[in-house]
Amino acid sequence: MELRVITWIKGFEIKKAWAVFIQCLIVASLISFSIGTLPDLTQGQKDALHLFEVFTVLVFTLEYVLRVYFSENRLGFIFSFYGLVDLMAFLPFYIASGLDLRALRVVRLFQVFRVLKLLRYSKAIARFGCAFRMVKEELVLFGVTALILLYLSAVGIYYFENAVQPEQFKSIFHSLWWAVTTLTTVGYGDMYPVTVGGRIFTFFVLLTGLGVVAIPTGLVASALSKARLEEMDDE
Repeated sequence: MELRVITWIKGFEIKKAWAVFIQCLIVASLISFSIGTLPDLTQGQKDALHLFEVFTVLVFTLEYVLRVYFSENRLGFIFSFYGLVDLMAFLPFYIASGLDLRALRVVRLFQVFRVLKLLRYSKAIARFGCAFRMVKEELVLFGVTALILLYLSAVGIYYFENAVQPEQFKSIFHSLWWAVTTLTTVGYGDMYPVTVGGRIFTFFVLLTGLGVVAIPTGLVASALSKARLEEMDDE
């Protein structure tokens, strides 16, 4: 019995160490990918980045093969979300390597999928996903309501400003950009009302926009608290 416990502890420690190693490798590979876009890199620096990339790809490939091999439902894992993310973490390298057609090198842009591999190893992110599942119906309802408000805002500002600013507010479709920036309280200033009616209407749209931002934040925050309590109960 004691031997089994010791074996289990050692296995858990190895698994945890591997998870930490993979997380660090993911972050390092993303940093390396970003450094590779810097101008005026020497050939030696480019070679070093390439060697690190090869090492990273080999590790990710080995991890993927082991996960497929030890998976109870191999086909299910391959076509699962995490399975596809793991595949896209290294597959672009093999596709783009050795190809002379520069246009096909754009495939390597999919290397940024590696950042999604962090989702597998983070409890906080898993809790975030659980919170979203708890309030998904409320968020869908809110999303539909936000789209309706967006359209009504575009219609309103069009009728207030079209006569005075026909070039800016040409149609309701053109006014949608103003509605988006105003409801999200960004306000780039490239389109703004000049009429009294338009400014009053904008005031109410801005007030509505504050609620548009606050409501989903409150829903997710509440769901996160519930997810944390459920996690503590399971422990």
